[in-house]
Amino acid sequence: MYVEDEPDIRAVAELALAAVGGFEVALCESGEEALERAATFKPELILLDVMMPRLDGPETLLALREQPGLADIPVAFMTAKVQPSEIEAYKALGAIEVIAKPFDPMTLSDQVREIWNRSRN
Repeated sequence: MYVEDEPDIRAVAELALAAVGGFEVALCESGEEALERAATFKPELILLDVMMPRLDGPETLLALREQPGLADIPVAFMTAKVQPSEIEAYKALGAIEVIAKPFDPMTLSDQVREIWNRSRN
């Protein structure tokens, strides 16, 4: 599942993950939509934009953790805010990784696969 409020970034990520990487991807344009769809989609990994209106990435992560069946799904943030202290704060919230934006569409699926594989060990 990929949660991103910017339509252009969402479209590029969908191409990178689905067409290039072969992933089945549910796209959500807000934290609220992610909370509504996560239980029925049953994602194996959630990619969350940090800066979104209304419910931002960190707030969405905390809300996901409160839902039955979603507490243990690995979450990675995707953000341009990648100072070491920011990355440390995201991981303290429970993110397993942080992917820097702008991301490379040709390598995004490999990054996601690596993160997902590490989360299973």
